[in-house]
Amino acid sequence: MLRFIFKIIVIFSIFQLQALSEDYKNILINGNERISDETILIFSEIPPKKFLDESSLNSILKKLYNSGFFNDVVVKIINNNLIIDVIENPIIQTVFIEGIKSKKLEKKINEVLSLKDRSSFNINKVKKDEISIINLLKESGYYFSTLTSSIENLKKNKVNLTYNITLGKKAKISKISFVGDKKFKDRQLRNVIISEEYKIWKFVSGKKFLNENIVNYDKRLLANYYRNNGYYKVNIESSFANYLGNDEFELIYNIASGKKYFFNDLNLKLPLDYNVKNFDSLNLMFNKLKGKKYSLNSIEEILNEIDKIVLNEEFEFLKSNVSELIEDNLINLTFNIEESEKFYVEKINIFGNNITQDEVIRNQLYVDEGDAFNELLHKKSINKIKSLNIFGTVDSEVISGSSDGVKIINITIDEKPTGEISAGAGVGTNGGSVSFGVKENNFLGRGITFGSDLTLSEEAIRGVFSLNNPNYKGSNKSLNISAESTVTDRLKNFGYKSNKSGFSIASNFEYYDDLYLSTGLSTYVEKLETDSSASANIKKQKGSYFDTHFNYTFNYDKRNQRFKTTDGYKSIFTQKIPLLGESYTITNTFNHKMYTEWLSENVATFGFYASATNSLSGKNVKLSDRLFIPSSKLRGFASGKAGPKDGLDHVGGNYLVTFNAATTLPQIFPNLQNADFSLFFDAANIWGLDYDSTLGQDNRLRSSIGMSVDIFTPIGPLNFSFTEVISKDSKDTTETFRFNLGTSF
Repeated sequence: MLRFIFKIIVIFSIFQLQALSEDYKNILINGNERISDETILIFSEIPPKKFLDESSLNSILKKLYNSGFFNDVVVKIINNNLIIDVIENPIIQTVFIEGIKSKKLEKKINEVLSLKDRSSFNINKVKKDEISIINLLKESGYYFSTLTSSIENLKKNKVNLTYNITLGKKAKISKISFVGDKKFKDRQLRNVIISEEYKIWKFVSGKKFLNENIVNYDKRLLANYYRNNGYYKVNIESSFANYLGNDEFELIYNIASGKKYFFNDLNLKLPLDYNVKNFDSLNLMFNKLKGKKYSLNSIEEILNEIDKIVLNEEFEFLKSNVSELIEDNLINLTFNIEESEKFYVEKINIFGNNITQDEVIRNQLYVDEGDAFNELLHKKSINKIKSLNIFGTVDSEVISGSSDGVKIINITIDEKPTGEISAGAGVGTNGGSVSFGVKENNFLGRGITFGSDLTLSEEAIRGVFSLNNPNYKGSNKSLNISAESTVTDRLKNFGYKSNKSGFSIASNFEYYDDLYLSTGLSTYVEKLETDSSASANIKKQKGSYFDTHFNYTFNYDKRNQRFKTTDGYKSIFTQKIPLLGESYTITNTFNHKMYTEWLSENVATFGFYASATNSLSGKNVKLSDRLFIPSSKLRGFASGKAGPKDGLDHVGGNYLVTFNAATTLPQIFPNLQNADFSLFFDAANIWGLDYDSTLGQDNRLRSSIGMSVDIFTPIGPLNFSFTEVISKDSKDTTETFRFNLGTSF
């Protein structure tokens, strides 16, 4: 009985649907002036069947409305004719942006608009564009802007669309706070993020204004910083701005760091037919990392090593992923390497680079057109493009090619502003200085960095122009050209003045894993002037000099991270070999610094520095080539006032050696959020004076011990060092404390 009733219902439904459907033979389109019948048929997507029910008619109606070209649409069937009546939206003759003086900001607004000149007017799109403009203005710091739109009707179904904008004042960041289980002091976290607090003298920096994009970037920087310090499950729970009135906000980051995690077992899983010995270097890395705190940088090192093996062994079709297993605070990682789909790259398309030249992007690719597609190398290529730091976003997709076995790679980039203006000032026990700089990171769209810097201090003025191409002609070698001029005026106190100008050209590249080699030539012209108050030996050096040197540097960098290093070491050897000159001075310098973490949070550093300068021709080394103990390597002694002395002036030496040991002390006053303490021991010696051996015979060790305090102040970072001198020479000038205060504009 139930089956019979069900059949009756089905048959009735079929007849009912047929009754609601109507047949048509012809299609009639009315009201269109600019838009052709063919275009309307494409928009409507009328099904091929010759009968349409109410649902099909509604679908046609919706699709025509969604096209955005019509103000009104009627779809009906009369006398076997499918009739489509349309009223077209007017055409926008001109879109006006009122109230914006900045051409750069106006250009950004035009880029986010969906309605442009000669496009079809649509009131819904106007509302969406208003939201896009407001969001863009907020991203630029204009949180108090208002917007209205108006329409001017013209003849021939045309309109002018005007957006009237009142920018208001930019939203200022008056205070930055870090709350929650943050583990680190505020001073350290401020050094991680880009946003900074507004100060009245900061007339150059744009980071003092509230910017949503920068805040989101800050959150990523904070998360990476915590994960590199072992806090694997850190969560930047929220970042929000609290309005304080008077156009000012408090920017608050709420951090849940969680517990610290450590690497446990790290394993490698390979396809059965792969030789495990090819990956022996990975097993060595795994053994070294076991028991150490979790770090994103360590994961990156492993992935880079996998990339090197892939390149060296010519494995073509590979992909990798990492699986994790967490046991309490221990992380087990398995790196799975497996074969991927086998296909070749037919073409690589690059979109969005209106300024940047194609070759700048293509020079970063490890996979080229015609190559076998390798997922590992493709990901590395995209990361390398991102590392140029001249694009806001970099996206890629792999789509089917013209035939089986080939694919097309589409890379879409979003260019961002790459110019920078910086200004700063500093004052301390060694005097004060002011600096100003201009930098462009994508000069002429070639990925070249151009910079100019000017520094003024009490005794010197120094100006530098530089150009750096990080990947010259796709060679994976950088090319750097710089020109500089320095004037040092010590006539008043020591009777001499020097003017040194010249240029240098150098190239740098990775010679071996983590070993970088830099080679270059430098040429300088120098003039030394003296007056009657200068010492007799300095008067002898009066005159003009022309010197050309060949320079090379080996830089072996095994630090776990460049920012806030906690483990590893860095060794640098530099030699400056004379080619032309008066005294043919050769200078050798070695600088080694190692880092180690102890008591969980304390970081200890040990440094050794040695340098020697001598004349190959047996002449005296001129004053500007002499060695002085760097003030950062011997605290407790006035800068440049330790070592051989000629009259009242310290003139440096031919030989120099220093040793430094220091450790951070986070346990001291842990609740002082804006202060960090460290303990240090410095020792140094400088000796040798070729133009007068009686003055340079002193071979006495200088040493000191003390405490250093770094404080974040409303003006800028302040460093205090309190020092007790252990040993010195009678000619040395000592100091009990030293401070340096800096700020940026």
